[in-house]
Amino acid sequence: MTAQTPPTPPFRDPQLPFAKRIDDLLARLTLDEKVGFLHQYAPAVERLGVAAFRTGQEALHGVAWMGPATVFPQAVGLGATWNEELVRRVGEAVSKEARAMRARDDRVGLNVWSPTVNLLRHPLWGRNEEGYSEDPKLTSAIATAYTRGLRGDHPTYWRTAPVLKHWLAHNNETGRDVSSSSVRPRVLHEYDLRAFRETVEAGAVAGVMPAYNLVNGRPNHVSPYLREHLRTWTDEDLLVCSDAGAPSNLVDSEHYFDTHEEATAASLLAGVDSFTDHGTDSSTIVARIQGALEQGLLTEADIDAAVRRQLSVRFRLGEFDPAHDPHAGIEDFDTPAHRALAQEAAEQAVVLLKNDDDLLPLAHDTRLAVVGLLADECKLDWYSGTLIHRSTPLEGLYERFGAERVEFAEGVDRVRLRTSQGTFLHVPLTEVADEVRGAEGALDPALLAGRTDLPPLTTDSTGTELALVDWGEGVLTLRAPDGRYLSVAEDGYVRASADQPGGWVVQETFRLEPHGNGHLLLHIGTGRHVSVAADGVKVAEEGAETFELVVVERGEDAVTRVAVAADVVLVVAGNDPHINGRETEDRTTLRLPAHQERLLRAARAANPRTALALASAYPYTVDPAALPAILWSAHGGQAAGTALARVLAGDVSPAGRLPQTWYADDTDLPGLLDYDVIGGRQTYLYFEGAPLFPFGHGLSYASFSYGDLTARAELGAVHVRFTVTNTGDVTADEVAQLYTRAADPSVPRPRRELTAHRRVTLAPGEQAELSFELPLSAFEFWDVARGGPRLEPGRYDLLVGASSEDIRLRTAVALDGEPAAPRAVLQHGLDAADFDEQSGGEIVDRTKAAGGAVTPVRGGTAELVYRHCDFGAGVTEVTVEVAGEGVVELSLDGGPALAELALPAPASGPYDYTTLGAGIVAEGVHDVRIGLRGPLRLAHVGFSG
Repeated sequence: MTAQTPPTPPFRDPQLPFAKRIDDLLARLTLDEKVGFLHQYAPAVERLGVAAFRTGQEALHGVAWMGPATVFPQAVGLGATWNEELVRRVGEAVSKEARAMRARDDRVGLNVWSPTVNLLRHPLWGRNEEGYSEDPKLTSAIATAYTRGLRGDHPTYWRTAPVLKHWLAHNNETGRDVSSSSVRPRVLHEYDLRAFRETVEAGAVAGVMPAYNLVNGRPNHVSPYLREHLRTWTDEDLLVCSDAGAPSNLVDSEHYFDTHEEATAASLLAGVDSFTDHGTDSSTIVARIQGALEQGLLTEADIDAAVRRQLSVRFRLGEFDPAHDPHAGIEDFDTPAHRALAQEAAEQAVVLLKNDDDLLPLAHDTRLAVVGLLADECKLDWYSGTLIHRSTPLEGLYERFGAERVEFAEGVDRVRLRTSQGTFLHVPLTEVADEVRGAEGALDPALLAGRTDLPPLTTDSTGTELALVDWGEGVLTLRAPDGRYLSVAEDGYVRASADQPGGWVVQETFRLEPHGNGHLLLHIGTGRHVSVAADGVKVAEEGAETFELVVVERGEDAVTRVAVAADVVLVVAGNDPHINGRETEDRTTLRLPAHQERLLRAARAANPRTALALASAYPYTVDPAALPAILWSAHGGQAAGTALARVLAGDVSPAGRLPQTWYADDTDLPGLLDYDVIGGRQTYLYFEGAPLFPFGHGLSYASFSYGDLTARAELGAVHVRFTVTNTGDVTADEVAQLYTRAADPSVPRPRRELTAHRRVTLAPGEQAELSFELPLSAFEFWDVARGGPRLEPGRYDLLVGASSEDIRLRTAVALDGEPAAPRAVLQHGLDAADFDEQSGGEIVDRTKAAGGAVTPVRGGTAELVYRHCDFGAGVTEVTVEVAGEGVVELSLDGGPALAELALPAPASGPYDYTTLGAGIVAEGVHDVRIGLRGPLRLAHVGFSG
């Protein structure tokens, strides 16, 4: 007899819907197998032929961490293009390279953790480079384009599965795992949620990653917003992946739960489906989940819900249908098309901030001095791949203008370090081959070790001349003549071994500390001082050497020497993305580092025809008065130098636009932890000062006129139409921007708000007619009195122009809406967090599971204002739901206190609420003012009588 072929299990049947196939596979998995799936590294189930699976592959602007790949401009640079179609093509290229790389290295994942849609609210945020814009509309437009490119356009199978980062209200690295963002309902709905929502609703998102921080006193990894908002925006199963180590933070640093079993259960119930913790070792997370099951904190149904969402992504990626996966054979890697796209993206990201006297573009025969610390650099960041191709500004200008017409001075300080014994630090000669950090790829590049195959530094009578750069705040790098940076490996020896500063803990930065008649040299990465021993130079707890810094040449002297003879000087300044402003480290100032300011001053003093090109991950404040031309680009990836040279030469007219406000001074900035963009008057939406350069700003080598603006409201939308004409003499792109504002709002509304934009290419004399359809929801605000969005009736201005401040055309439309209604406090009372205005308070968690309360900052005093509260025919009693210790005071319309309710010293915890009452007399409509004194939490105010 012939043995029968076993029937194909339903989960392997491509003719069945994914939901039925997932049901079948779930039913076949044991509970232990399903629990194993909840760690980032899900093991294989060999008895079912199910492969191992890893969530997470960084792909912010190219496939990262896995070795060589095409490197596109940083995310903030892609945001500066204001070009959704370009960004979609970048996403498509990145996802194709991910597929091609996975075909030869199965460590490469297809569940990509990008893009980052955190809004660039504060320019000192260390991770500014990862976001697209301070504006939610522009952010969602660019993020949607990128996710569509990553996903692909096949109706069933996804090329990669993008996960949005980092949910929610996350703009600080300082104390990022313990700080709480106080986000009132209007800011939550009009600002922070909006970028996520519009991107998810577009349909190309596979999931989100919660952020390390807390929002309103509750960690994002147990946020009820995942359930209340995120999962209501789409019918697709969304996979929520924790950030690395965040599940353990709930107990270890945040102390939000007493046990890891409680914390893990709460995260899973809130909506976290995959736990990224303890690296590749899943045993700790598995043990915690099993403990939670044993304690009755979780059920198997809870496990199934999370596993289902993971399996949904795996099925969409074609894992179970290799014969039907249209993306399985992709081999597109480092193709000519990808190289051209990287250059196109870099060109489109360049923003011309100033161009007096038409200094730019440069004539073809210009004698050019190129100076600055970034002039011959092509910098990468933590989320970059390894460069296959490399173009620095100097290389690009050599290629475009000819090396004979370009002079270069880097501007480093050339120094020797003399020991107390009179000898000098010496870098031994070596013939060991160069290595590029990360070229081999690593699942966790933070674990990459420094090189130990090179000899450590020694001392001798002459020493080695080192290139010293001060990157700001006294953080230095020291580079040997062969281009290698001084670095410290695990054995503690100092070697000239690194191709660039980098790593999770940078091992190439030092600080000179005054000591006696010299300096101690502190190695920042280890926190130890440099010492000189018989077997070489090392870092040690004891025996710190005292060095004398002998300056051979100041950087500004080299700059002056080449600048004085040039027709034009180009100063290339900016940041190293691994130093002073990066993940784990916020900046402290908008100013350029003092070393680079020295070089800029020297160039300007030597030659007034000096242009500044900033290559940076974030805005700077500079004095533009003495500079005829200024450009900015984020770090532009592999083609950055070629792109900048082509813009300077006029081969490409610049058309990048600023995706965030450039403030004139540090004093214009709110506190780093002030997330109230409305009350704090933050971003271009509310900022009332004079920016250095406004949101949306960017100049061109052409000129453009706007005309023929019409607007009409009909069929639930506002239809806007206008023309743009190229009145210049070169073909160029223009980014037409449409803003709206409420003319006479009843509550603070944005000064103007971007509602649409379009980047168009126009030949000289060419005209384009642009039309936009704005849904009426674009004119709504979140009405705290009703707990939902409301379109306020009245006039709305429509502003068309080339930036948020360069408005060329104006018109208005009258919209019908829903008039304001007073708060029905007799029926609903007042939830404390639904204030109209406040001072001195912050929103905290009402309970660990849900809800909000308000407490004075640091136990001080706070005032909350609730406008237009309707007491009807009258009330006789007020009640407050409070916890903690302190006093609640109630008054109406700024009058005397009507009630004062005191809560004595608490006998229990911050979530043990009690209800206090007092008699009052009030009728009609009034503004209610609530004063809080002391470390108490106010959750709710009720009225009766």
